[in-house]
Amino acid sequence: MLRPERMSKVSVTGSKRVIDDVIEATYEHHSLHVTDYDERYEGFAPGESLDGAETVNEKLVTVRSLESILDVEGDEVDGARPLGDEELEAELDDVRERVNELNDRRDELQTEIRDRQEEIDRMEPFADLGVELDLLGGYDSLEVVVGEAKPEAVEATLADADGIDAFEVFAGSDVVAIFARPADGADEGVLQDSLVGVDIALLEVPEADASPSEYVAELERERESLRNDLDEVEAELAAVKEETAGFLLRAEEQLTIEAEKKQAPLSFATTENAFIAEGWVPTETFPDLQAAVADAVGDHAEVEELERASFTPDGDHHTEAVADGGGAGGAEVATAAGDDAEREAATDGGHATHGGDDPPVVQNNGSAAGPFELLVQGFGRPKYSEFDPTLLVFLTFPLMFGFMIGDVGYGVLYAAIGAFLYRNYEGTFRELGAVALWAGGFTVLFGIYFGIDVFGYHAYQLLPGEVHWPVDGKGLSPADIDWALSFLVASVLFGLAHLNVGHVLSFVSNYQQHDLKHALYEGGSWLLILNGAWVWIFSQHLPGPKPDFLFDSFSILTFGAVSFAGFPVAVGYAAIAAIALGVVLLAIGEPPELAEVLSPIVNVISYARIMAVLLAKGGMALAVNLLAFGAYIGEGGEGSFHFIFSAEYLEYIRNHPEEYELVFAGITTAFDPASIGLVGIVALVGGIVVAVVGHIVVLALGVTSAGIQAVRLEYVEFFGNFYEGGGDAYLPFGYDRQYTADED
Repeated sequence: MLRPERMSKVSVTGSKRVIDDVIEATYEHHSLHVTDYDERYEGFAPGESLDGAETVNEKLVTVRSLESILDVEGDEVDGARPLGDEELEAELDDVRERVNELNDRRDELQTEIRDRQEEIDRMEPFADLGVELDLLGGYDSLEVVVGEAKPEAVEATLADADGIDAFEVFAGSDVVAIFARPADGADEGVLQDSLVGVDIALLEVPEADASPSEYVAELERERESLRNDLDEVEAELAAVKEETAGFLLRAEEQLTIEAEKKQAPLSFATTENAFIAEGWVPTETFPDLQAAVADAVGDHAEVEELERASFTPDGDHHTEAVADGGGAGGAEVATAAGDDAEREAATDGGHATHGGDDPPVVQNNGSAAGPFELLVQGFGRPKYSEFDPTLLVFLTFPLMFGFMIGDVGYGVLYAAIGAFLYRNYEGTFRELGAVALWAGGFTVLFGIYFGIDVFGYHAYQLLPGEVHWPVDGKGLSPADIDWALSFLVASVLFGLAHLNVGHVLSFVSNYQQHDLKHALYEGGSWLLILNGAWVWIFSQHLPGPKPDFLFDSFSILTFGAVSFAGFPVAVGYAAIAAIALGVVLLAIGEPPELAEVLSPIVNVISYARIMAVLLAKGGMALAVNLLAFGAYIGEGGEGSFHFIFSAEYLEYIRNHPEEYELVFAGITTAFDPASIGLVGIVALVGGIVVAVVGHIVVLALGVTSAGIQAVRLEYVEFFGNFYEGGGDAYLPFGYDRQYTADED
């Protein structure tokens, strides 16, 4: 669908005595996109949360905290079932007590383990030094320094120090202990002063009764004991998770639903006795919502369709009124509630509106095109008044992707990856899987068109008999240069058609939103320039600068079915007139855009990247095959590349240069099946590894190159003509249950 689903603005007005029942009914119906009251109307104020909201939120915070502690991820539930309030309350208290106790114990153990580790790290240098701690201090005539430094640098520095009479350096692997006797009259701390120029990290000598090595060993034993205790606690927490994960997920869902219901009045307009809630619903669901509320509370509340959103906004007027007075029923309910002040303050027959909010967007593209909404939303969700380009992206993105890769082997792999994502995941990954399936399918189709291309090689050349495919590759072999040029023309023609669709949508949108004059200025001008320019390029007017392949490509691409020598000269003159008219319309309607008058030509040429990626990907696959298997050119030096496979065949090609031309002798050609040797086996295995790894790289680059370029052409060249994005998502009041079920 090129338009989003039609939306209606509705109000739900009623007495506060039935607000709980109304919230319950609208929540279960799950269709009302509630808009916030903006306090612009005298006599109304935003509502307050229902009684018990704070308690529910506290429980919800507790449940989510427990889920975080236990690392509950959401796949631990075996089925949905009801969860009563009493059951939730009792079990939640029990789980909270058990989990908090175990978690506190785990935190204590982790802290103690960390403390032991820090002490070990502090003591290990002294254990490595091998000097008892009590010998590293307490002297009257000696100064002692311990640190991490190179012994040679320390000794060289102290040997030249004036304030040191004698010194001794004891070294471990990473630490040194320096004992020095200061000279007579030297200041206290002369040893440290003497080491200022040395790269040394000083260490504080710890206090311990045991030797450093014994102390470290004792700390390590304590650490291991603590780790064992921690493992036991972790095991207990894992057991609690297995036992309670399902309950916690059900509790979170149940409390989330209760919290949303109790906080719903925060978006309502209220008085002392009545409330008004406004929002958007899909137009076709409005009667069902109206019936649901009536079934719940009878005539104590009324649901009205205030406006039906139009797809053709004109300034601030984007909706169509559908009811006289807008809300007389709301006034009657207010009066029944005994609130005269409300009726006086309400506007338009007793109904206070929430302001001119835009309708949310519900994209409705069906099961086939639906996954491509992911690509559109990557640019921006369509505004309600815009065309939704999802269907067009569905029709063009797989086409461009498949053309740029054009390989049966890669296409099958892309489709297999897509099928795996589609079957095993939900949400975004499932949609990506569907996109990959379509892209892979078109890649296979174009791979067949390009000569049954399989991982960069034309499979028809391996078939027995006189089998020949009409398309001989992608233009990478000596016989296929005309095909490469033809693919350039095909890319340009696709771009021309693609941009025409964009400009037509721009024309229609401007006509619907404004008038024919605006449509001609803002859309028609570009259509005239675009088509006039390219019709002239493909005409016989001034044929000299125009290369022959512009016209020959039509016959090549259609296997001779279509012959095109160019449009007549008269058509070329008409095209020039169309360009001139388009420029005049643009100058009258949008003068600043005259600076971009050449963009129709430039943007179409931008589609040449389709051909460029096609040849680049094909060239990479060809390079992998050449490196692994080698290749030669067929008889007479004409035709496509052929694999070599074996040393025997390579020798035959080299001995017949008049028939074959050797392109490259690949790695596997060192393998001789007649006399299998170590070198040959290594070469065969190495060639296969190179082929597999190389094609995996090409497969990945295909996604990044073809995928990104196709998306870029959609976003920049195509969307730029008619699409802005920035619409609001449709977020209906309600909840899709996964883990719980209604007690009914």
